Amino acid sequence: MNAPRPAGFWIRALAALVDFAIYGLVEASFGRLAALLVDIDFAASAPFQGLLVSHTVLFASLYAIMLHRLGGQTLGKMLVGVRVVADDGGPLTLGAAVLRYLGYFVSCATLGFGFLMAGLRADRRALHDLIAGTRVVRVERAVARRPAPPPPVVAPAAGDAGAA
Repeated sequence: MNAPRPAGFWIRALAALVDFAIYGLVEASFGRLAALLVDIDFAASAPFQGLLVSHTVLFASLYAIMLHRLGGQTLGKMLVGVRVVADDGGPLTLGAAVLRYLGYFVSCATLGFGFLMAGLRADRRALHDLIAGTRVVRVERAVARRPAPPPPVVAPAAGDAGAA
């Protein structure tokens, strides 16, 4: 069996954009719900903006850690067909998923170079992958094949019945 093909920079970037769109949607939903429940203008209230951001960060943390731990894929990764696996190709442990999430901040702290490493390295691993002992691979899509149609049933000709 061939080793899965590593996922490159651009496919990973597309998955990240989908996940960031989800974070934005969640933040907007939290803000709207809180505004309805508390009847306050969150945009004009700095303390509540901080609370909204902290809830979104908590959601993003749980989203990334738990989805990577449970199946190796966030919704963005599912959409583009990639999965995070441990170095040995197996699923992530909870510790590896947490370490990978924390590694995102290290990748950011290098002015984004930690993310760019996925496009520069032959193995397509970013800094947070190296830190957590993970890699991102393309998911093999199973091709559903239709079974071959049965051969047509040929009825004997009218004159063939007495030939036997």
